[in-house]
Amino acid sequence: MKLLLDFLPIILFFMTFKVAEGRSDEAAAFATEHLGGLVSGGVVGPAEAPILLATVVVILATLAQVLYLKLRGQKVDTMLWVSLGLVTVMGGATIWFHSETFIKWKPTVLYGVMSLAFLLSPIVAGKNLLRAMLGGQIDLPEFAWQRLNWAWAAFFAFMGLLNIWVAYNFSTSTWATFKAFGGMGLMLVFMVGQGFYMHRHMKPEQAS
Repeated sequence: MKLLLDFLPIILFFMTFKVAEGRSDEAAAFATEHLGGLVSGGVVGPAEAPILLATVVVILATLAQVLYLKLRGQKVDTMLWVSLGLVTVMGGATIWFHSETFIKWKPTVLYGVMSLAFLLSPIVAGKNLLRAMLGGQIDLPEFAWQRLNWAWAAFFAFMGLLNIWVAYNFSTSTWATFKAFGGMGLMLVFMVGQGFYMHRHMKPEQAS
């Protein structure tokens, strides 16, 4: 359930983009009528409408995530707050300036923040970030926690670079598909690999 909630804004972004892309003239008219006040010049063209509407949806969906967790009395992770801030600022810039560049950079900036968090937490805070999150549930040797923490830092750095490479070398439609399914797929594969590594170093009673 949590995994679905985490990926829901991305899925809604993709669905909105694809629907609007298939009906670009209708999407442009809808965006101009309902978002004209948020857009420089007040008019949205058919080429811009899909990414602008998808951006509005992802901002609202991320905000809904935060409100849902708050209303249920659950903790909102720091990274979700960061994601909400980034998608609001960079998504807002995309909408106002009619420029997809800002929203395309948002995943890379978020991945960069996450990579630095894993990288710098042992140095600045004196703690292993991954161990702080999972140490209460899993007992691993110190060297294993260190390797896992470095692996997450490297993975997020790689994802940030990959996102920009796709954004600048392929169409916006291809980038949207990669954002929705490529990034999600790579994340799941990485997490499975991490799970196997953890299992190798768990105590026998935990691994069974």
